[in-house]
Amino acid sequence: MAADIQARALFPLVIGPVDGILTALTLAAGRILTPDQPIDISLALRIALAASLSGGFVFFVAEYARLRGELVHAARHLNLASTGRLATSRLGQEVLRESVLGTVIAAATGFGGALLPWMTIAIAIAVLGLLGFAVSRAVHGNPIYWSAALMVTGALLSAAGVLLHVT
Repeated sequence: MAADIQARALFPLVIGPVDGILTALTLAAGRILTPDQPIDISLALRIALAASLSGGFVFFVAEYARLRGELVHAARHLNLASTGRLATSRLGQEVLRESVLGTVIAAATGFGGALLPWMTIAIAIAVLGLLGFAVSRAVHGNPIYWSAALMVTGALLSAAGVLLHVT
């Protein structure tokens, strides 16, 4: 049971901070690197909140659709008369609860992740590397590849943020 909870929580625990960090880097890298335009706490919190709300909504829609789709798929394999029956049953309610819980986790960790770049871009990219390492351990992947992929993505989106100069 504990392993099942860990497996279900892994996705929102990873997607939240990764999305928050990458969104904040993209939106504010230009301003972070410009010393004559310091970022005040109000802007940092607004960007973190926007990243959290946007990421949370996207997570909920994707996760709820995925889980309900699994119920419909299972109903087809069980040759049930109505493929939507499982989705509207107690299992459907459980899917909704699981999606909402995952959304809360992803949004909260996304908010925290979006605050990291305000320290320095290097710290945010280093945290992406640590998240990559943690994910690689959880999925038995190569920690160098996972860490490098997330760190390179962070650097590329920082560069894009500098070029776009959104804030």
